[in-house]
Amino acid sequence: MEQVLDLYARPPDANEPLICMDESAKELHGQTAEPLAMSPGKPLREEDKYQRHGSCAIFMFFAPHVGWRRSSAREHRTRIEWAQEIRQLLEEDYPKARKVHLVCDNLNTHHIASLYQAFPAEQAHRLARRLEITYTPRNGSWLNVAEIELSILSRQCTNRRIPDRSMLNDDIQRWTRRRNQEAGKVEWRFTSNDARHKLRRLYPQL
Repeated sequence: MEQVLDLYARPPDANEPLICMDESAKELHGQTAEPLAMSPGKPLREEDKYQRHGSCAIFMFFAPHVGWRRSSAREHRTRIEWAQEIRQLLEEDYPKARKVHLVCDNLNTHHIASLYQAFPAEQAHRLARRLEITYTPRNGSWLNVAEIELSILSRQCTNRRIPDRSMLNDDIQRWTRRRNQEAGKVEWRFTSNDARHKLRRLYPQL
């Protein structure tokens, strides 16, 4: 836990940016009948029945110090998809960064080995050298501020019926552009010292 908190406490560094990432599942639902549009005093009205169109995975990458984020919807969230997202992060989003500090959950897909599964060994090694992963502790995913940004994405954009991944991605990209223009940041105030006082049960030697 303190490794994550120490990262949040570091001043921003363009050469070693801090990026938090998280994923969420999204079910794709289509309408069985045309909904009734909103009108003054009346919300959008739609049938309680809907068409199931499968599901997809939403990836969120968020730089809390500078207020930048990138999000997208992919068909799956396997090792391959995660590795492709990491390649984009390192080679397109932050090509000049010496190293990227990535905070994420300790899932079996979130590992350097995924890069070697997705890319030739030379490319995977080149990517791995520029990536330093810090995992949130078990039952401590609340430490990942990307969860906050995913929650905002859900409330403002995706918490409604969307029939296909193409439309979902279009909506997500419009939302992302707006949020990046606003440059909404996260000011993290919970420090390692706070943890030692408020979570004393985790520190048996105190």
